[in-house]
This record gives sequence, structure tokens and C-alpha cells, in this order.
Amino acid sequence: MDYQAKLAVPFGLLGIRCDERALLSIDFLPATEKPQRATSAFAKTVCDQLLRYFENPDVKFSVPLKPGGTPHQQKVWLAMRNIPRGETRSYGELAAALNSGAQAVGQACGANPIPIITPCHRVVGKSGLGGFMRHANGDPLDIKRWLLAHEAATPLSLAGRGLGRG
Repeated sequence: MDYQAKLAVPFGLLGIRCDERALLSIDFLPATEKPQRATSAFAKTVCDQLLRYFENPDVKFSVPLKPGGTPHQQKVWLAMRNIPRGETRSYGELAAALNSGAQAVGQACGANPIPIITPCHRVVGKSGLGGFMRHANGDPLDIKRWLLAHEAATPLSLAGRGLGRG
């Protein structure tokens, strides 16, 4: 797959795909990949904003997004972008807010092509982390834990805010 940048981040490497006007996807790449400088001014802007986020989780992303997806996925991804930093929502809570089902929300989370900027890591199970990148364990969940810790949101804090029901 062609990437316009491969960005080294605290937990690994991100593959950035974009056209000249919008971010198309962010992929978590294997450790065997090598970083790659941005091949366009827009890709450099995406990388700069991501690096600022890794320095300060309050950074607001402003790059245009073009994630594709079904109307339902688009609705779920927009709802995820509206979850404040430091907070989480359960799949069930998001489903109730969108008049959907928790499983359909989980599938949309797994299909999210622009993780981090569309923060699917902020969507958790009713009694734990839930999945991440279509995995229920292993390295993907370690990345989800890292992102939540970076943003100071942990599933254990859900019960105290009444967000543990899903």
C-alpha cells in the first residue's frame, strides 16, 4: 500500500494516506516498517498535527477528513469525534444515542479508517476495554490502553461517572 508518510509515534508507526486535500486513512504498521518523510505539504500537515497530539492530547485536529464508509458508519464516526478527550462511551451508550445497536456501533468502530483523529479508542465495552482494530486482545489493546492513558481516560473511571452501563 502506498503511504504519503510513515510516522514514528510512541507506540509504533502510523501509515498516513491522503490525497492533496484530505486525510483518507491512518494505519497501524508493523514494527518492521521504516519511517517515511511526508511526500506532500498536506501529508506533512497531518504528521505535524499528529505529533502535536502526542505531545498534548488537547490538540484539536483541523485537517479535512475523507473516510468513505456507509451512512451508518459516518454517523458513528461523527459521534466518536464528539466524545471529549478524557471521556469514554460504551458501545451501548453510543448505540442508544444513534438509535442503533451496540454490535453495529462496534462494527463501525472496527471499520474506522482514521483512528486517533476519529477516536474509536474512546469507545469501550460495558465492563472493560472492548476491542480495538478488530481485535479483542494483544498489541491493538495495548495501543488502546496507551491512547486512553495519554488522554487520562481509563475504563475503570467509567463507573464513577455512571458511564459503565452499556
